[in-house]
Amino acid sequence: MRRFSPRLFALGFAVGAIGAAAVLAANSYASSAGTTVLRDSTATSTPAPDQVIQWNRILLGILRTPGAQPATVHPTRSMAMMHAAVYDAVNAIVKTHAEYLVHLNAPRHASVAAAAAQAAHDVLVQLYPSQASVLDADLATSLASVPDGQAKDQGVRVGTTAAAQILALRSNDGSAAAPTPFTPGTAPGDYQLTPPAFAQPAFTHWRFVKPFALLRANQFRPGPPPALSSSTYTTAFNEVMSLGELGSTTRTTDQTQIAKFWGAPIQNYWNEIAQTAALQHGNTMPQNARLFALLDLTLADSVIAFYDAKYTYHFWRPVTAVRAEGAAAAAELAATSSEDPAESSADAFRPLAAEVDWTPLATTALDPSYPGAHAVVSAAAAAVLATFFHNDRDSFAVTSEVLPGVERSFTSFSAAANEASVSRIYAGQHFRFDQVAGQKLGRRIANYVLQNVLASRA
Repeated sequence: MRRFSPRLFALGFAVGAIGAAAVLAANSYASSAGTTVLRDSTATSTPAPDQVIQWNRILLGILRTPGAQPATVHPTRSMAMMHAAVYDAVNAIVKTHAEYLVHLNAPRHASVAAAAAQAAHDVLVQLYPSQASVLDADLATSLASVPDGQAKDQGVRVGTTAAAQILALRSNDGSAAAPTPFTPGTAPGDYQLTPPAFAQPAFTHWRFVKPFALLRANQFRPGPPPALSSSTYTTAFNEVMSLGELGSTTRTTDQTQIAKFWGAPIQNYWNEIAQTAALQHGNTMPQNARLFALLDLTLADSVIAFYDAKYTYHFWRPVTAVRAEGAAAAAELAATSSEDPAESSADAFRPLAAEVDWTPLATTALDPSYPGAHAVVSAAAAAVLATFFHNDRDSFAVTSEVLPGVERSFTSFSAAANEASVSRIYAGQHFRFDQVAGQKLGRRIANYVLQNVLASRA
């Protein structure tokens, strides 16, 4: 196949129409049930993690607990809220940078460790009340490491105040709204419910959530995806049809590993990459408070922004596109059965007709294709980390929640981001142009956050 044919699509869609079940389900960007904790490959050669990193790990542990995360609330909101509270609590004491939202006149000798732990705990207890007893025990462990006295007591009060104010400021941010019902279109390129469950798409309401740093969700909305008749679309279609198929003979062994390796919620990887980088660089606790606040504010807004774009363009997923073209080709092939074999055009339709049941390597995430979420989040995270550490040359290893025992190594944040992005093509999830637009969107969001929040007071 060289170009998309609307006529073939019309025939094929009628032949291969797919049913829908009105079932709301979380997609792979938000669900982490059944995963295992990543291994910190630098644990034997780096300092012990401080309270910021410890509580980041505690939150990731909650997100990996089946049923802990509400299905209609994206976990990046929790990450951003917790680290915003931790940052404002710690920064109120050290007074090195502008506050995020909470202005506190905290004593300079208050314990930053106590403030960070208390702020993180108080946010998480409100967001995950079923985890309260475990979180209380975690807080007791954290505070036990802080010497008793006035500094500890003052730090606890600062953390409590910062958390309460962040929780209050986000209490009506739109995250509690019910998902917006979605009705698939019928035109070529329109998003359709995807196999195997044909469930309703996830997070249809998330574009209406109040951003953490952006002025509005559509502030950096990308332009539309390419026309189905364009060479850009044709090239991307052929690429994902070949590389992303479950039984692909063109995808290499390494590409298959890449596709599977990055199959967990993408924000989890980047929080753990940040942990590794922070430990390798020997960050102070105030530095880590700012690092994780910048990272998770950016990721939260990246998710809001990509859902804005996804539900603006509602572009179909590769599985829908390939099966529709396959069904259309099959219909054309059937129509040639009565032709004179010497003049028949049947051979032109046979290869694509065989794709009527095309299946991607990974189950398709429950939302429209454009732009790619892995691309947005990874590009945004890499930009934050490279800017924070003043270089994009860090060497580090990453392990996977969903592919135990496998470790992939990188020599820059951007290299990891590029691999995470292209992994979705190898998995049959996205077109190349989804990833290109996603990376651009992620970088623009990161640059805006870095230039407009948590700035130095110097």
